[in-house]
Amino acid sequence: MPRGLVTGVALTGGIAAGIVTRLESDGWDVVTSDLSGSHLDCDLSEPDAPGELVARALREHGPLDALVLSHSHDVETGILDTTAESFDRHVAVNARAALLMIAAFARQVVDGGAVVALTSDATTGNLPYGASKGALDRIVISAARELGPLGISANVLNPGPIDTGWMDDDVRAGLLPHHPLGRLGEPRDVADVVAFLVSPAGRWISGQLLHADGGFSSRF
Repeated sequence: MPRGLVTGVALTGGIAAGIVTRLESDGWDVVTSDLSGSHLDCDLSEPDAPGELVARALREHGPLDALVLSHSHDVETGILDTTAESFDRHVAVNARAALLMIAAFARQVVDGGAVVALTSDATTGNLPYGASKGALDRIVISAARELGPLGISANVLNPGPIDTGWMDDDVRAGLLPHHPLGRLGEPRDVADVVAFLVSPAGRWISGQLLHADGGFSSRF
């Protein structure tokens, strides 16, 4: 039975929860983590926490075949109101923690594996989040090249806006015309793509920043 670690599993109707459900239905043994309340709680803003999380998963459950990075820290600010402390925390959680977890994952891999990280196009008005996600993109794409000889694929997945309960009717109405398929994305849509990327059939895809958003990004 393949085993995977999925981070950021807090909301019942969230993207990470949808990924867990899909992987489990595919026969995966899934270990989950979040800041609190999930299987393995972990504050990824702490420098030692990412490595300790992977080590604990390995110790309590055995070797991991996949790492799905769905956690994030997000406080909406711009150039004029982003503090140094806020920026540093975004980078620590969204980029540094990813780097350290990918490294720890790679060190314990037995027979290849897969890394998938969720990213975003956020920029203006959500600067520290977008900047840290940009750093995440480069880290994961670099991992694809560096860790490929270990049989590890690595991809960044941009799902576009997903309706996990944060949207109100006005937001839904504003986004819907930009979706060629005529509906908003749901967690299951992201989960289907992640399930493919971590499967043996999807491992040939590596080093990519994939827009799996129902055509939403084609509006640009």
